Amino acid sequence: MRRRILALLVVAIPALGFAAEAPPAQRILDAALADSTAYDRLAHLCDRIGHRLSGSPQLERAVTWAEATLKADGADRVWKDDVPVPVWIRGEERGRIVAPVEHPMKLLTLGMSLATPPEGITGEVVMAASLDELRALGEKVRGKIVFFNRPIERNGEGERGYGFASNLRYAGVIEAAQLGAVAMIIRSLGTVDYHLPHTGTTAYDETKPRVPAAAITAEDAGRIARFLAAGETVRVHLVLRPERRADGPSHNVLAEIRGREKPDEVVVLGGHLDSWDVGCGAQDNGAGVVVTMETIRLLKKLGLRPRRTIRAVLFTNEENGGRGGKDYATRYAAAMDRHVAAIEIDSGGARPTGFGVSAGTGGLEIVSRLAAPLAVIDADTVKEGGGGADTGPMRKHGVPLLGLRPDTTRYFDIHHTEADTLDKVDPHDLAMLSGAMAVMAFSLADAEETLPRIPEDRRDSRR
Repeated sequence: MRRRILALLVVAIPALGFAAEAPPAQRILDAALADSTAYDRLAHLCDRIGHRLSGSPQLERAVTWAEATLKADGADRVWKDDVPVPVWIRGEERGRIVAPVEHPMKLLTLGMSLATPPEGITGEVVMAASLDELRALGEKVRGKIVFFNRPIERNGEGERGYGFASNLRYAGVIEAAQLGAVAMIIRSLGTVDYHLPHTGTTAYDETKPRVPAAAITAEDAGRIARFLAAGETVRVHLVLRPERRADGPSHNVLAEIRGREKPDEVVVLGGHLDSWDVGCGAQDNGAGVVVTMETIRLLKKLGLRPRRTIRAVLFTNEENGGRGGKDYATRYAAAMDRHVAAIEIDSGGARPTGFGVSAGTGGLEIVSRLAAPLAVIDADTVKEGGGGADTGPMRKHGVPLLGLRPDTTRYFDIHHTEADTLDKVDPHDLAMLSGAMAVMAFSLADAEETLPRIPEDRRDSRR
């Protein structure tokens, strides 16, 4: 309550005529909380453009909109980098349990999955909760449909968290195919049971066997698991008809505020512009897009020009290929030694809680000092571990990585589902996120000291 009152007092200061004397962080927060621009832009992205899968016309409409909007906000420079992206079209998808009783299943084909034959695939189900359990089944997998049944929990860690289960979704199909499976299904990676399937990308090794894959609802997963626990044979039928086409054109969208003293040194901030082809990508990652854009708008509106350049990047193709982030790190490799930090937001649009940091010794302490003004909105918690899928490729260059951390308590309730829509985002939360991002980006770019770079022995992305 004390911090909420302080936040309200901060917003009230301009009415008292003291805004000119306020420090930059306070001025930024005041401006972020003073209007609904971030939410209005998210509404435009969701309602007028919609979902934005790589290779789709909607994604390129979003590119055009973002470029025009950043120019209108007065960015010193706005441009696009060409990035070829995979084109995958969902197509027909349906499934049902055919034994021991008939029952329809609700499912979503996993991104980049192969298709079944037109008539579909029918097979007996074998269940595993991990890759180790699958491998232990050995020859029992041959000719079967592998079913990964791994529930996740809200704020779960380790084997109960999203990261562990998402590896099954991503790499499980490779293991299943190598053991002779004919298809793979996985319990959706969600934290509530709303009979709502969650999609996501899967991976293939082009040198090894490949099979189609889909995510089923938690309710259907539970039904199959109960039949198996009772010792019954379960058979399911799948029709999955996605189409993979040749790579298509897309773009990263970039905008800068040039630094006043050290313009060649850069602080990057960004999120990904693409989304899955279900819902409208409001949480993942429309919120991150408008929060990133707000930093440019707010700083230009306030006339705040930091020592170093701030570069906003709206990355393409994070969801099913990561090519936007990879292209950026490759294209600007020669300048990576002058990238002093990169901040990513890709965890939804709920209220900010603070930042994660991956940097050299002392980096956590520096970011903690810079985050202190965000205590008024409870967003000053700083923890080890920053970055994300799009800024991750910069890690090998030692670039310090930060992640803006929204409250993710309910994020995986609707992640990658038809329910990822505008109504799930609170306008005030989004405004606070925008303020937190702009404060940190400006503070890093304006500070006398830079963050220590990630040491050589910690630049492997797996560490």
